[in-house]
Formats: sequence, C-alpha cells, structure tokens
Amino acid sequence: MSKKVILFISVCVCSLVMWMFPKELHANEYTLQNGDRGQQVVALQKKLVELDYLEVAPTGYYGTLTEDAVRRLQQDFRLSVDGVAGPKTLHRLIEIEKMAKVVHGEARGESYEGQVAVAAVIKNRLYSSEFPSTVEGVINQRNAFTAVQDGQYNLTPTYIAYRAVKDAWKGWDPSHGATYYYNPQIATSEWIFTYTTPKFSIGRHLFAD
Repeated sequence: MSKKVILFISVCVCSLVMWMFPKELHANEYTLQNGDRGQQVVALQKKLVELDYLEVAPTGYYGTLTEDAVRRLQQDFRLSVDGVAGPKTLHRLIEIEKMAKVVHGEARGESYEGQVAVAAVIKNRLYSSEFPSTVEGVINQRNAFTAVQDGQYNLTPTYIAYRAVKDAWKGWDPSHGATYYYNPQIATSEWIFTYTTPKFSIGRHLFAD
C-alpha cells in the first residue's frame, strides 16, 4: 500500500473520530488562555455565565474577567487554579453540562433545593464504591436515570440546573448523602422499593440509601 493511500486513510479515520466525538476532542486538544479569541472562547464564556462566574455577555475575547471566572470555577471544582482553561478544566465543564442535563431532565419544576439534591446524588455516587467512578459512567449506568432512558436528558438545561450542580459540587447536599431518589407516585421498579431505604422527601422525590 502506497504512503499516499495510507495517509488518505489516516486522514479519513481521524475525521470520522472527530465527527463522532467532538466534545471529548475539544476538551483534550484545546487550551484557552488570556489573549485568545474565537468561538471556543465564546462557548467557554457561555458556560461561565450559566454557572454565574462571568457577569458580562460573551465577547469571544479571553481577558482578565474570563481568566478570573475560570479561576473561581477551578477553585470550586477542585482543579489546579491557574486561570487557564486547559484539558482538565474543559473536561470538567463537559461533566458539569452532563450533570446539569440530568438535573434538568429529572427535576425541572422541583424547588431549587430539590434540584441541588438530585445533583448531590450524582456526586454521592461518584464517591461510592457501589457505582462507577466517573460522571459519564454514573449517568449512563443502566436504568440509573429515567431522563437518560426517555430522552429528556437531551433537553437544553437552564442556568438553574447548572447552578444546582455548582452548589452540590461545592458541598451543599440536601439529600444528606443519599445515592438514590425516585418519585413514589410513578416509580415502577420493584427493585427500588425492595432494595433501598427511604430517608425523606423533597418535593415529589423520595431520597434513599
């Protein structure tokens, strides 16, 4: 096989991978820092606004305000604080978005406390040996979240869901350590009734261990 053919195949494969996994590659390949401009900066700033770290409209310019916002994000989400949106910071933003989508899909319409509690359950599972140790693993675990199963996970989360994730990650846990929750009025899983211990309710959700 000629070198040209091998090169062509390699380019095609790389293009296919980038098309299939754009967010993951975005987090792994880009580093954004003070002085940068462009759509990647706009996307970053939009997330910082949703999380209440940036109080101005996205401009596409990574200046002092954006750097300070990234520093606060890094501090709250237990990352190295340098004001640079590197791979770990961008990956954490992807995780935050995924958690916000679960919160929005599962608990929109609940009180803010109830939404923080749902976010806290996800976080509690991350630190439990009974569950996967990554955000993606917890969210995609079979039958873990109704919103993932029925497609509500794909709805666009509001800033409220993002800030619920932020508050849960910073340590507010209205669920008091719960690793399960369900709506007893509509739950159909016999497992959840048999193998979990109810603790208390917040809104329509019953939180359990």
